Amino acid sequence: MEHRNEQRSRLRRFAVGATTLLAGGLIVGFTNPPALTQIIFVSNRSGVVNGTPNGNEVWTMNPDGSNPQRITNNTWAEWEPQWNPAATKIAVTSNETGNYDVYTMNSDGSGRVNLTNNPADDFGASWSPDGSRIAFDSDRDGNHEIYVMNSDGSNAINLSNTPGAIEGHPAWSPDGSKIAFFSSRDGNNEIYTMNVDGTAQTRLTNNSAVDFLPCWSPDGSKIAFTSTRDGNYEVYVMNANGSSVKRLTNNQADDSEPAWSRDGTKILFSSNRSGNYEIYSMNADGKGNATRLTNNSFGDWDATWKTQ
Repeated sequence: MEHRNEQRSRLRRFAVGATTLLAGGLIVGFTNPPALTQIIFVSNRSGVVNGTPNGNEVWTMNPDGSNPQRITNNTWAEWEPQWNPAATKIAVTSNETGNYDVYTMNSDGSGRVNLTNNPADDFGASWSPDGSRIAFDSDRDGNHEIYVMNSDGSNAINLSNTPGAIEGHPAWSPDGSKIAFFSSRDGNNEIYTMNVDGTAQTRLTNNSAVDFLPCWSPDGSKIAFTSTRDGNYEVYVMNANGSSVKRLTNNQADDSEPAWSRDGTKILFSSNRSGNYEIYSMNADGKGNATRLTNNSFGDWDATWKTQ
């Protein structure tokens, strides 16, 4: 499972107080527009333990990349950190016990709790907008499918229920009504949405390429995602119904893992355009030059914005 997780992690989010929605996911009409918030990410810059990169630790940094702070300090791997809506807890995927489980911890790394705690591999936590539930993917029924559980780990339910498929990276819509995810049920990875009870599963993309890692815009009108439809991993955006697909990044490197800022103006992504994986920020329409936020000889990825 390490290889699968590496691929997913290298190759989601709220905005409040809006009065007007503008096409493209940008939210306007704020009396006091939300400033760009702190960024949480994964890095293996902390060195080597037992002959392998220790890394995959959770870090935070300012929106401009300054003041990086290490949150975890472990000999196991951490992936896919996500703040809860109140920005008091962080959900993270970890192989602390040998297999991958979903954990939560306080925003300073303390108070660590294993929520899934079973022999299967569990990945990709996504908080519901009210913070009461967490969506994730798990192979506990034989293949990776989308589940939801209470935020304390209780009452896990299989939502997608598609035997034989590989499904992952659930992303809760800002209004809490839908979950986007990727699935191989039709032969290759495509983006789907479903209601939060698992009904109305709808395919949004339809091509022979790999489409995965969906992320909702703050107003819920758009979904950014990663695709190989033009030959390598690039970041794309489409309307929430799958129409009007637009490519946002365009270079020979791999660009992936889009994450929208709370105000809808910026999208984070990871890229190896400098030789190793680093975190970049770009305008949400893809125009202008992307800004490199991290710069070191190790890898940085899995970046998302703080929710408060």
